[in-house]
Amino acid sequence: MSRLSKVFELNPVGPDWPRGVLFLDLALVPMVVFWVIGHEQYLLSALFGLLFTWLVDPGGSYGHRASHIAVFAVIGAGVTALGFGIGAEAWGWLVLAAFVVTLVAGMTVAFGVHRFVAAVLLNLWFIVVLGFAFSLHHHARITSYTWAQVVAWTGGAALWLVMTFVGWLIRGREDMPQPIAELPGDISRRKLTPPLITFAVIRALVMAGTVALAFGLDLSHGTWLPIAAMVAMKPSLEQATLVSAQRLVGALIGAAAAALLLLLPASEHGLRLFAVDRGLEVVALVLMMHGVAIRFWNYALYSAAIAMGVLILVDLPQPSDYADEGYRVLWTLCGVGIGLLVMLLAGMLAKRTTKASAQPA
Repeated sequence: MSRLSKVFELNPVGPDWPRGVLFLDLALVPMVVFWVIGHEQYLLSALFGLLFTWLVDPGGSYGHRASHIAVFAVIGAGVTALGFGIGAEAWGWLVLAAFVVTLVAGMTVAFGVHRFVAAVLLNLWFIVVLGFAFSLHHHARITSYTWAQVVAWTGGAALWLVMTFVGWLIRGREDMPQPIAELPGDISRRKLTPPLITFAVIRALVMAGTVALAFGLDLSHGTWLPIAAMVAMKPSLEQATLVSAQRLVGALIGAAAAALLLLLPASEHGLRLFAVDRGLEVVALVLMMHGVAIRFWNYALYSAAIAMGVLILVDLPQPSDYADEGYRVLWTLCGVGIGLLVMLLAGMLAKRTTKASAQPA
């Protein structure tokens, strides 16, 4: 019970509802746009472009913010193009790309913790893109163009850039603090020590291995395997255990709730199906809004809200059943287990290496 209470322990600061409402207001823009043009398959890219660009906004002068946001948006567009471009290729290419992207993301810690967080977000987006592109490729009635997904991502990032400009003008062109103050803002460079390099290589190997399992074996909804493994791998085993437990509990709650919601359009047709789908998209945005608001209040509840929102948006083109949600929970459990096992082995190896180096020659 004490461990369970630790998983659901709430931050005394409480949720940040203004932050969540701001995300909802901004997210409604791409939703309405894609409703009008009738291409909802590009909504997910726009939402992630908006959310991740917001998260990495460093604050400060507008020129400083705009330059960093523009660089992040361009790199994110390249990652989006790579993921959707190779999503339908042989699984070996997906494994190689996952290894390279994860390794490069791990090495960015040399440019500061803030940039490392930005690289990890892009790394996570790349894994999501691989799964989404692979899924769209198997839906014959849904057409997805790589260039359009890139435009959608860039549009989401540009939307936040426009909002920063409007806010800068309203506040009298003053410097702004970092919007997400809870994320590290340190940009001081550091030396790539052997432990940092080792951790980056381990993460890359684990991501390559889980991607190979997910796509090489053609697992149903196997993308959740590498995503869960990535989230579970933290610098310390204690931190990894807590975060993994919260991630797993959140995924279980989110998958179960999404399963119930995604059964609603399964028996509908025509105009009613259209209305139910649009309603569920709004529900997904509201859930993601709650996730943004409670991100630093409790990670388990945040994981549940985000999982529900993403599952609804990904699965609306192809309504799922209880078996699909069961697979997601299973692969999430496996991914968390792999991540924790690797961290445990790495910790044991590090202790043995430290003891060996401490002994006299």
